Amino acid sequence: MTRIKICGITSVADALAVERAGADALGLVFYPPSPRYVELDAAAAIARAVGPFVTTVALFVNPDPALVRDVLVRVQPHLLQFHGDETPAFCAQFGHPYIRAIRVRTRADIEAGTRDFASAQGFIFDAWDDTLYGGTGRTFNWELIRDFAGPPVILAGGLRADNLGRALAATRPYGVDVSGGVESAPGVKDHGKVRDFVAAVRAAAG
Repeated sequence: MTRIKICGITSVADALAVERAGADALGLVFYPPSPRYVELDAAAAIARAVGPFVTTVALFVNPDPALVRDVLVRVQPHLLQFHGDETPAFCAQFGHPYIRAIRVRTRADIEAGTRDFASAQGFIFDAWDDTLYGGTGRTFNWELIRDFAGPPVILAGGLRADNLGRALAATRPYGVDVSGGVESAPGVKDHGKVRDFVAAVRAAAG
């Protein structure tokens, strides 16, 4: 079964809608420049609101270690996600499960981005952008990761209900990650689009 993560949750109402739709995980963004940034108190309320079988993921971009530790104490996420230029040692220092995001243009990006990250629980492959650390709403050449041999593959970047079939057929990932594709505005989830996305993943995955 293809796992589903809905990222950029900013409210309890959206978190509960994601849970009701049947998603497996939700992402909380702790990167202030992002329109999906969430304050610690709000994030803690979201994490408390969802059930124990929903994985909460805390997303960071080149954070101060103190912020990560604060989130671990106050929000208690199940998983960390690093989306910047963090080193393997940086990601591993917290002694907490984490996944690593890789921005993809070529196979060289995949090789360089995954090298030395043996401690990662999985890799999120997303579209390359020179200035943005994800959230571009664009796809990349899925064929580049078709034969990736390593930790679980999580596909991101421009996914929508209408292109999921092709994406899953091309990559057969462990999971998919979506944010802007299920929104009515940045940081505001469209509950109908969330339901459609989850249903499309389940249908495409068989």
